[in-house]
Amino acid sequence: MLDPLDDSYYMKKALQEAVLAYEKEEVPIGAIIVVADRVIARAHNLTELLNDVTAHAEMQAITAAANFLGGKYLKECTLYVTLEPCQMCAGALYWSQIKKIVYGAVDEKRGCGTMGTKLHPKTEIVGGVLEEECKELLTRFFIEKRSAN
Repeated sequence: MLDPLDDSYYMKKALQEAVLAYEKEEVPIGAIIVVADRVIARAHNLTELLNDVTAHAEMQAITAAANFLGGKYLKECTLYVTLEPCQMCAGALYWSQIKKIVYGAVDEKRGCGTMGTKLHPKTEIVGGVLEEECKELLTRFFIEKRSAN
């Protein structure tokens, strides 16, 4: 029997956050953090709105999850994010000691894999979940931005 709360289920929730970013004219990246089958944090990029280069979806989600849990470590949590984390976000995820990272699309230019960024040794990473849906939203966003200029 299929688990209804599998990685695809949660990535769809992260994609909903990415759509919220898209609607705000932010780079459409969404993230959620789950513990024990419960979503404890939802976030999307806010770099333009907050005028803050660190306001990536993952950073917002880490802060929200830590506040929810009342501690800085996310050892039993899973992050679902629509784009492979960048070096900055991967560094924060390293320090959070997150259990698992699941991402949708690969970031071939700035992704933590391409950059050779180290994650916590106990962190599991899974890529390519709903990759086409995640990639399509990002591609549409950048095509629209280019045609507007």
